[in-house]
Amino acid sequence: MKWRRVAVLVVAFSLMGGSMLFADSATQKVKLFLDGQEIQDGGYIVDGKTYVPVRELEGLVEYDEATKTVKYYKPNVHMFLFTGDTVIGNINIKKTGKLKFNVFAQIDGLRTDISAVRVSITAPDGESKVIQSDEIKEQRDNFWFRTNDYTYDFKSEGKYIIGFYMKPVGGDYTLVSEKTVIAEK
Repeated sequence: MKWRRVAVLVVAFSLMGGSMLFADSATQKVKLFLDGQEIQDGGYIVDGKTYVPVRELEGLVEYDEATKTVKYYKPNVHMFLFTGDTVIGNINIKKTGKLKFNVFAQIDGLRTDISAVRVSITAPDGESKVIQSDEIKEQRDNFWFRTNDYTYDFKSEGKYIIGFYMKPVGGDYTLVSEKTVIAEK
């Protein structure tokens, strides 16, 4: 009687193990690089198709639980830096130290309602500071946004990231565009 029970258990575990191996081979986790940066969650290959987490694509994502629908919006955001009335055409700053500038952003192709925008700067060491944030009262598919003059101390050489964030109505701030400024000595 014991041998039948052992045989049944061996067959059951063999089937479970084979199913798990098949499921694991059908779904494969892969490294994902977006604009040269590795995405922490990575991507997946399922049945020969590559899947990327949509939240990683620097856009606005809405999820409707009732209809199980994901909507993704990527507005066009073009940013320029100004010192006074002069455009900083070259994004390399030839010296470290304090610089007074403002950020001008042209936004078009916006196809969802937003409640606020924010512009931040992140230093090479990861320290981030908000340059300015404002509420959006009138919904339009295109608009301009210009920060007030902001003085920032580019303390060290390296890449500084200026990020433009949008806050969908009822959501959180989401990065939709960024510009790299390189400080050199």
